[in-house]
Amino acid sequence: MAKGSQLTQLKSALAQAGLNRQPHSSKKRKHGAVSRETDKDKKAQKLHEINQRLNPFDVKVTKLKHDVGGRKIKGAAGKPQASKQAGIEQRRKTLLKEYEQRNHSGGIIDRRFGENDPAMTPEERMLERFTKERQRAAKGVAFNLEDEDELTHYGQSLSKIDDFDDAGLGLDDDGDEESDGKIDKDTVKRVHFGGFEDEEKEGEEGEPPRKKSKAEVMAEVIAKSKQHKAQAQRQLDADARHQLDEELNDIRGLLFANGNADAVSSELAKENKDEDLDYDQHVRELALDKRAKPKDRTKTEEELALEAKEALEKAERKRQRRMMGEDDESSEDESGRSGKRLRRTAAADDLDDDFVDEDKVEWDGLGAGLEADASEKEQSSDEEVEEGAEDSSKNDEDEDDADEGFEESDEAADSDADSLAPGSKLTTTKKCKGKAVGQELPFTFTCPETFDDFLEIIEDIDEKDVPTVIQRIRTLYHPSLGQDNKFKLQALTGVLIDYILHVTAPPTPSFQLLPLLLPHIRSLTKSYPIESANYFISKLKLMQKNLTRGLSKGATSLDSKTWPGTSELALLWFISHAWPASDMKHPVVSPARLLMGAYLGLGRVRSLNDIASGLFLSTLFLQYEEYSKRLVPEVTVFLLNTILHLAPHSFKDAESIPGSFPSPDFKGALCRTLQVSKTAARDLLPHPPNLVKLLAEDTIDSEQNKVDLFVTSLDLMRNTADLYKGSDGFIEMFQPAMEILQSISTAWTSEPVKAKVANTKDTINRLLKFARQSRKPLALQAHKPIPIATYIPKFESHSSGYLRKNDPDQERAAATKLRYQYKQERKGAIRELRKDARFMASIKEKEQQEKDRSYTDRMNKVFASIERERAEQKKMEKEKAKEKRRAGRK
Repeated sequence: MAKGSQLTQLKSALAQAGLNRQPHSSKKRKHGAVSRETDKDKKAQKLHEINQRLNPFDVKVTKLKHDVGGRKIKGAAGKPQASKQAGIEQRRKTLLKEYEQRNHSGGIIDRRFGENDPAMTPEERMLERFTKERQRAAKGVAFNLEDEDELTHYGQSLSKIDDFDDAGLGLDDDGDEESDGKIDKDTVKRVHFGGFEDEEKEGEEGEPPRKKSKAEVMAEVIAKSKQHKAQAQRQLDADARHQLDEELNDIRGLLFANGNADAVSSELAKENKDEDLDYDQHVRELALDKRAKPKDRTKTEEELALEAKEALEKAERKRQRRMMGEDDESSEDESGRSGKRLRRTAAADDLDDDFVDEDKVEWDGLGAGLEADASEKEQSSDEEVEEGAEDSSKNDEDEDDADEGFEESDEAADSDADSLAPGSKLTTTKKCKGKAVGQELPFTFTCPETFDDFLEIIEDIDEKDVPTVIQRIRTLYHPSLGQDNKFKLQALTGVLIDYILHVTAPPTPSFQLLPLLLPHIRSLTKSYPIESANYFISKLKLMQKNLTRGLSKGATSLDSKTWPGTSELALLWFISHAWPASDMKHPVVSPARLLMGAYLGLGRVRSLNDIASGLFLSTLFLQYEEYSKRLVPEVTVFLLNTILHLAPHSFKDAESIPGSFPSPDFKGALCRTLQVSKTAARDLLPHPPNLVKLLAEDTIDSEQNKVDLFVTSLDLMRNTADLYKGSDGFIEMFQPAMEILQSISTAWTSEPVKAKVANTKDTINRLLKFARQSRKPLALQAHKPIPIATYIPKFESHSSGYLRKNDPDQERAAATKLRYQYKQERKGAIRELRKDARFMASIKEKEQQEKDRSYTDRMNKVFASIERERAEQKKMEKEKAKEKRRAGRK
């Protein structure tokens, strides 16, 4: 190849190939088309070869280190430019299409009811779809095809209209051509070979006739042919049926050749008649069969609350009419039916379903004239209404702070302590009275705003009916039924808490209502947590104030109140059930725990009442820490001191007691009478202590009460040890307790008490044994030893690369090959991903450049138009200036 520049080399290559010559323009010699195509192919091939020689980057050759003759190596020569262009084209077809359609959405989405719900069975899906369909049908359909007997077109039935009547394709009367399915002569004459005269004449007046296209003519021919064939087939079917009807008797005679044909015919007729009777009977059974009724739609919470309220108001109106002695016929306008059951004497054919014996009619307190069945139905309906209202009230929102009836005064400081329960200073007649004989519980009540209002409402109502009254108040004043109902229910929360403190206050506390009122307070607390928490906290603050006042008078003074009473304990019990006690930090539970710990840690034991109150607090602590298992040392200390106060032991003074827990009342002046008498308690059996009686009254220190409290303290000690058995300090906490239990003398006790003591000892001893076994001394963190660095060279037994690739171990060789393939595939995938990223970056860059260019063009056009306008404006201003100057000169 000639040397020089690229242009020189190109000219030399074209000259050598004979491509630089100009073609002859002589008109005498003209070659054919074949020779011209051949010359083009040869010329293109030569140009391609010249391009390959001149462009050294089109082919890349890998230089071999050792050239071996006859060996073919794959990938020694490559075309990077061609492969790159092929990759770009492939990405334009795949990756670019996906990028352009990235925001497109297609496909069919199945939106049928319950189709994508795996929890629904096929029967439930079908039932729900049927329900939705019936609900849509109930609203009315725009086009109901079943309203008329027949849907006609121009007075004709659809079943009588032939599809080919309007096409003008009538059938020929010739039976031969109709039977053989051929096209009639008229069609051949008009359409085939020289027809179309009629079609050309068709057309509107004043317009030239339009000639039909070939496609239209062939469509008509095909339609007529199909029509003739269908008509011929129908005629053949009719003839076959007619022939079979005529030959039916002959066939029947062949089938029953041995018998009488008439007898056979009568028998067949009889069988057909029986079958018809069975069919009619089956149809009547299906008609009388009870059909499945579709379910109504699920009602909302507001609708359920409204129905419950209306049911209560309706029942109250009926009750008022019964009390006034009015007839039930007046209620037909509201209920739509007669509300009074007619009384009559029994007849012979009665089923005893509505018979009421007048001699046996007794009034059961539910209203005059009401039977037991009616009252039960009414009660069940009330329960359903109340349950629905309770469920609906669980989703209410915030709650107000209701502190009515609970105020502190300076005068109360002179007394013993502020009373926690409002209304406790009232007379006992202010508490719930039993309702008068013959009075029925009303169905509607006003929502109390204060505690005194609530006492007026329940003044003549039995205590067992108070939860029903509360439920009906919540139902009537559901938050969704009025704007102010939410604030009324927030006030009701505080009223209920005050009522609980009132009924549990001495001298006659009652705890039967606590489990019944707990669901209502829990539901209201969940609905209005902030206001309820503020009310509970205000009560806890008053309890803390009373404790501080009692401690200031002297913890050992008999007049100071340093232990909670029945009302305070009821409030703490409600806190444990109304709020989550396992939270790490809680605005209500955390202050309650601190207050309970202060009672146990700062209170001094003076009587059995104090011990009973402390044991109740210990039980509450076990309930509080059931899940969180937070350590409360005050409980263990109080239980050990209680055991030392009640049971005879061998300790002489406080210094001899094992452990380091405080025991300020050990053998004190007030605690000497608390120890059990060895002679009087020998035959006493343990019973659950009556904490209500012990807390409400100044009871005498009887031996039975002491034994009961001693056994209760043993049970609590055992439960406490089981609660804290996983604690790290279990040995240090309960080793002194084990020594104290071992020093207790059991000679004075009965056999059940001895069994309790032995059981407690065995439990704590076993837990201590397990704790000692699980305790291990501290050690450094275990870790894998670090080997010492070595500098010995690594020798390979097989230095040949061929032997390394051909490992005699087949599994190891397969694993090595798989790792190599994985490595190569991973590199290839990374390389392709990088190429894809570069391709997409170039596409996005081009899009951005196109956007910038279009934006620049638009802005240039705008600026150009503005500049033209500005130039014209300046030109006009100059012209005006010239005119002014000319005018001035003149």
